[in-house]
Amino acid sequence: MPAPAASEHLEREGYAYIRGVLAPDEVGALHAEISEVFATSGIDRERDAKDEFRYGMLNRSALSQKAIARRAILDAIEPLLGEDCHVIANTAWRNAAGHQGGAWHCDAGPHIPRPENVPWPDAIPYPVFAIGVHIFLEDCPMEAGPTAVLPTSHKSGRLPPKDRLWDLDLSFDNKMPVFLPAKAGDAILFVSDLWHRGTPAQPDRGRFFLQCHYGRRDIAQRIEGTMDVNHLSPEAIARAETDRERKLIGLHERYFYDG
Repeated sequence: MPAPAASEHLEREGYAYIRGVLAPDEVGALHAEISEVFATSGIDRERDAKDEFRYGMLNRSALSQKAIARRAILDAIEPLLGEDCHVIANTAWRNAAGHQGGAWHCDAGPHIPRPENVPWPDAIPYPVFAIGVHIFLEDCPMEAGPTAVLPTSHKSGRLPPKDRLWDLDLSFDNKMPVFLPAKAGDAILFVSDLWHRGTPAQPDRGRFFLQCHYGRRDIAQRIEGTMDVNHLSPEAIARAETDRERKLIGLHERYFYDG
């Protein structure tokens, strides 16, 4: 069976857009359930000074768990990640009105690092290890600071240039950023290696969406940090005395997906 157009676009350009993943009544119910999670819980981590995140949403919201299993999403990602791919992180975002977006970044990778003068051969499909998905709970027009992506940058083998992380006119391979405004119930998808960022919003507009990262079966889940959930005995943990010894046995500090 041929892969869906969204799968082909993800592989080729690094991103895709799927309309109507959730119906309006489903959006309303999920919006209310996630809002309740924000209202009844405090911040999960110190980095969340703006109170923008709630992590591990499939553990906190039945409707979140149902939403991230929609076939419209799985049909797009399974041809790239495999039919046994799984959720590696699941975070709700609620950016306040007037948020400033963020810098250009990759969610993970580059998974196949290369210097600038070593292009990826077009005859070989670029391997995809993880895919991020945003399911929008409110409309996200240009005024709300939508995500911007740089097409095909997932094939660069590099991180965005450090001296241009905040430049909205950053380009890659003669391609300019593509902005991805969305309607409530729509989803945007992007390969973890793709250069992308949130963009500045107008003072009266913000963003509210459910984010899910899906990874290949051989990529470990990081819904909980390894300091909290791991395969180690208390004795093994006690024997790890240095920072390197702790990381070696899997006790890593929290990073992007963890939480």
